[in-house]
Amino acid sequence: MSAVLYVVGTPIGNLGDLSPRAIDAFENCDFIAAEDTRVTLKLLNSFGIKKPMISYHEHNRFEMSPRIVARLMNGESCVLVTDAGMPAISDPGEDLVRMCHEHGIKVESVPGPTAFATAMAISGMPSGRFTFEGFLSVNKASRTEHIQSIVKEPRTMIFYEAPHKIGATLRDLAAALGDREIAIVREITKIHEEVIKTTLKKANELYCDGHLKGEMVLIIEGKKQEPVQEFTLDEAVKKAAELVAAGMTM
Repeated sequence: MSAVLYVVGTPIGNLGDLSPRAIDAFENCDFIAAEDTRVTLKLLNSFGIKKPMISYHEHNRFEMSPRIVARLMNGESCVLVTDAGMPAISDPGEDLVRMCHEHGIKVESVPGPTAFATAMAISGMPSGRFTFEGFLSVNKASRTEHIQSIVKEPRTMIFYEAPHKIGATLRDLAAALGDREIAIVREITKIHEEVIKTTLKKANELYCDGHLKGEMVLIIEGKKQEPVQEFTLDEAVKKAAELVAAGMTM
């Protein structure tokens, strides 16, 4: 391997989901850029892999991205991983990948589990068209703006949420979106994996106290389109005549 950034998906709960290609990338790269080196170390230890690691996360990405790119341009290979799932999907990595492209460094994927796609597949919700909304901001203004922007969204919407914030999120979404269908998919690939099919109103009533545990994906029904009133030809002619009689010009 040389001068390649490998974007590697890691298990979101079940270690058996680590692919042979991911193991090969770990074993043959020069170093690993990990969101939390402690989490990645446990993963590597489970497979008997030893490899130099550096920390690359949300709070040091602007500092570390140029350093990683410099090493890549000197011919080293790097595996980019987050704590779980695919990097750069509501996780660190987007900036580094973009910078690699800007410098002509090869970026190669080693696909792995992705929570939102897995949750969508087992939710039973309409999947023909959907929009990934990620995490809602904890900043009140940004949060309100985000929620208001999706009130009329017709596509199925997918959110990530942590257990300690699920109560507030269900409350805010129910207040803004009304009583729509929702699937709460939690603990994906783990022993207690569960899909809870209900409505926003009921979910808010049942889980507003925050007792629901595990990392969650919320899949919410889009706004239903109001039916368009259709007229027969005779009805259309009659309606036009009524409008003319009322003084409306054609």
